[in-house]
This record gives sequence, structure tokens and C-alpha cells, in this order.
Amino acid sequence: MLQIDGAQKSGSGTIVRFAVGLAALLGEQLHLTNIRAKREKPGLRPQHLKALQALQQICHGSLDGGEIGSGEIWFEPGGEIEGGRYEWDIGTAGSTTLLAMTLLPAACFSSGAISFNISGGLFQDFAPSAYHMQYVLFLALRSMGITAELNIIRPGYVPRGGGIIGVGVEPVRGKLKPINLPAQGKVTRIQGIALSSHLRERKVSERMAAKCNEVLRSQGYRANIELVHDTSALQRGAALALYAETSSRCIIGADRAGAPRRTSEDIGRSVATSLLEDLSTGATVDRYLADQLIFYAALADGVSEYRIPRLTEHVETNLWLVETILGAQTEVNQNLVKIQGIGYHS
Repeated sequence: MLQIDGAQKSGSGTIVRFAVGLAALLGEQLHLTNIRAKREKPGLRPQHLKALQALQQICHGSLDGGEIGSGEIWFEPGGEIEGGRYEWDIGTAGSTTLLAMTLLPAACFSSGAISFNISGGLFQDFAPSAYHMQYVLFLALRSMGITAELNIIRPGYVPRGGGIIGVGVEPVRGKLKPINLPAQGKVTRIQGIALSSHLRERKVSERMAAKCNEVLRSQGYRANIELVHDTSALQRGAALALYAETSSRCIIGADRAGAPRRTSEDIGRSVATSLLEDLSTGATVDRYLADQLIFYAALADGVSEYRIPRLTEHVETNLWLVETILGAQTEVNQNLVKIQGIGYHS
């Protein structure tokens, strides 16, 4: 049985999601204690519980201690991860993308194609945006041999949620290839999406894009930003995403969601500044992809290398998880991450 102390490193929901996700993939029992011990409200929150229940469903496992507020769980996978079609509703504005990311490592090695619709929030602070997953993470994973697609069926924002994403994953044949991105290269183009829901009359999409390009131009860049005016969301909301492509096939993203008293100009300025900051470090992945790639690099067959903008607690936590659970060897030297994968195959 895997014994994981959830108070280690970040002491966050990241440990919950990926400890259980990797246990499901490996078919190993897990005892997880001190869940989210370093957070203001420790224990399982609704979005974490829904992620555990979804994993339990796709591998026919058992879950003890699966209650909101629980600080300790026992998880036992029931067998191989089955393909098929699933639907889950978080029931709050909790992050749909974080639930999808919890499922993804196991889904990659399912017995057949797997697809799922997830209802909840798509754009909020402190969670990956649906656009980043769609245009950055999934493109990076494609180079490793993972075929995954995301479609935004309906945007969803805090506090009402009600957004829907659809994710489809084809099973990996054989082993994952390592990812090697040692040098950033030159930026060849910058693309973006400025989304607003029920805010067309206030020109929110236009204002976010204009301020974003104003900041980018000050450093010699320009983005081609698509304006999207949505009327399907349950409430007003907005989000802006950028992704830069480089001559060495790097994809570096930045994004931000709207929030009360956060102006369109604030969002545009913030996203442009975030992208410029990560580019200025010579990084070959952005601050979000830096920790998201760790699990796949640890499962791959060979050594992965990429440069991160800076060492964050999420990077440290995820490196600790793959060392502890998978036995992968990792190293960070002057922001160059090296991971010796275990060559996992189903």
C-alpha cells in the first residue's frame, strides 16, 4: 500500500488529485493522510471529492473516507481502467480542468477510447484555464504520444459555474516519448482568445485584447487575438488567453479570468506581462506547464528536459510525488528540469 502524507511540500489539493490518480494508474492501494493540511480549510472540498469519485468510477475502485472535510482516505483500484463515455457535475464553480487533469494520466492508459463531459467552472483564479489545457498542455502532450482533445461546450465562471467541457482521450500504444525542450528559440507568432459572456455592449473582449497588445508592442511583439462574444454562459464573465510559439517548438502560454472589480484593461495587462516575464527567463515552458508536464515525463521512456521560468511549490510537490510514488529520478539545475522516466506501459 502506498502511504502518502498530504501535509508534505505544498500540503495542497495537488497531492490529493495526483496521488490517487497515479495509484489508479498503477493499480496500487493508497492511504492518504493529512489531506490539504496547509490550506485554510483543510480536508476534502467538493471538487476534490468529485475527482476521487470519478477516478473510482473509471477503475471500479473503492473509496473509504470520501466525505467533504475528510482528512484521511483509503483508495483501492478495482481493475483496469475502462474506456467509454462518462459525465460528472462538480455541482459548484469548482474547476473542470483540474478534474480532467486528475483523470488524464489514468485515461491515457485505458483499455479503450475514453471521453467525458464535466460541468463546473472553466475560468477562475488558481486553476488551469480551459484554453491553456486546449492550446498548450494538450499540444505539448501530443509530442509525447498522447492524443487528447478538449472542447468548450459552455463557458462557466465563479460563482455560478455551469460551464461544460468535453474531453476525449485515445489510449497510448506502447510507451510515452520523453519531451526535450532545452532552448527557447525565437518567438514566431503569438495567438490569443479574448472571451466575454453577456458583455458585448461593454466591449470587454475588445478592451482586453487592445490593452494586451499595447503591452506586447512595448517589447516588440504582437498577438493575433480572436474575439469571442458568448451568450450561453449562466452569468457574465470573461477570460483572456495567449500562447506563443517559438522556432524550437515551444508553446508558452498565459491567461487570466475576470473577477469583480477587475477591469478589462487589468486582465489584458496582466496576461501580457505574465507571458513577457516567462519569455524573458529563457524558459521553454510557461509557469503552468512547468508542473503539469512532470507526471507524463516521469511515466515516459527516457530522459525529459525542459527549462522552467522559476521553481514553484507546485513543481517541487509534483517532483516529490513522482519520486515517491513512481520511483522516477528528478533533478533541477538552474531551472533546467531533468526527469528520468520509468517507461510505464499498460
